Amino acid sequence: MTGPFWDGVHGRAPIPPAAKTLGFEFLSHDKESATTCVAFTAPHEFTNPAGNVLGAFLAAMLYDTVGPALLATLEPDQFQSTLDIHTTFHSPVRPGRILGTGRVVDRRGDMADLDAVLTTEDSVRIASATATARVIPLTDAKDAV
Repeated sequence: MTGPFWDGVHGRAPIPPAAKTLGFEFLSHDKESATTCVAFTAPHEFTNPAGNVLGAFLAAMLYDTVGPALLATLEPDQFQSTLDIHTTFHSPVRPGRILGTGRVVDRRGDMADLDAVLTTEDSVRIASATATARVIPLTDAKDAV
């Protein structure tokens, strides 16, 4: 498996700085179900005054969960551009390890519907998201959102 995503996963390229900031860790990908499992490490610096991880960081983690779900299924010369993401927060979470599961729900041509969920290691649902993304040529990635 090659391409920007897999090159980062296998250490042939650095992971993106934003993913590194979130403590991104690739865990697994199931090709048959188009499901990718990742993890993040939320430090104390991600907390709000109540000591919970700020929702904006959880939204960024969800963004970095739906993206890899699609990226893992693409050809080496393809990339993805997220067109929208809708986030729902279910429960507060303290700093630490957060697990993410992302899935390609449907793909028709260059459009894909995605979903993701973040949980604690004890399977407490923290946040979830649905997203729409477009598959684009890798050469267009610099101009994508």
